Amino acid sequence: RESVKEKAKLRLRECDVGDKFSHLPLPKASVLLPLLVRDGKLCLLLTVRSMQLRRSPGEVCFPGGKREEMDKDEIDTALREAKEEVGLQPERVEVICRLVPGIDKMNHLVTPVVGFVEDSFQAAPNPDEVSDVFVVPLEYFIEPLNYMALPYETSGGYFSWMHCFTYDDHEHRKPFKIWGLTAYFAVFLAIVIFRVKPTFAVDYDLDNLVTSAENSFMNLYASLNKRKKSSL
Repeated sequence: RESVKEKAKLRLRECDVGDKFSHLPLPKASVLLPLLVRDGKLCLLLTVRSMQLRRSPGEVCFPGGKREEMDKDEIDTALREAKEEVGLQPERVEVICRLVPGIDKMNHLVTPVVGFVEDSFQAAPNPDEVSDVFVVPLEYFIEPLNYMALPYETSGGYFSWMHCFTYDDHEHRKPFKIWGLTAYFAVFLAIVIFRVKPTFAVDYDLDNLVTSAENSFMNLYASLNKRKKSSL
C-alpha cells in the first residue's frame, strides 16, 4: 500500500505548480482533491452538492469554494472548505501539491490542491452544503465503463469537449454523474499519477504533461480576456 502512495506522491510533486498562477487578476477559489487508498487502490473522495444550494444543486464536485480574506493561500481555502463541508480536519490532510488551475463558469480561477487523507476517514457531511460523499477508484478516470464527451462553449467563447463520466457506486447503490471542471481535474490527476493515455481523447502531451496543461490553461485565460475586452 505504501508503495502505491509513495509512487503517487513522487509523481504529484513533479507536477506541483505552487503559486505560479496566483497573481492572475481573477477571483480565486480552490478545491481539495482528497486521495486515499482502499483495497490497495488509489481512490478519490467526491461530494454531491446539496439540493438547497442556489448554484449547481445536486452536482458532483470536490470539497472547495471561494477564497475568504482570512485564507493565506489556495491550500488554506481548500482545507477550510473541506472542514466545513465534510468534517475533514486540516491536520489530517497531507498536502502534496497544487496542480494547474482551471476557470469555472463564474470565471473564478480554481486551484486544485491534492492531499492524502487517512484510508479510514469517515466523512461527516454538512447537510446544508453536501448531500452525499462517495469514493471512486482513480483508475476509473483513465478506463471508465461509462463515458461520453459533451460539446460546450468555454468562458472564452470557443468550442470544446467536456468529459462526462457515470460511475455506478455499489455502496450507495446508485449512479453518480461526474462532469465539468470536476471531471477535468480528476482526469488530469489520474494522468499525472498513472502516466498512461486514457481510453478516450485528451489533448495533453504525455511527455510534457505540465507544460501542455499550462499552455492550454493560458490559452483559455487569454481567450477569456479577449472576450472581456471585446464586450467593453
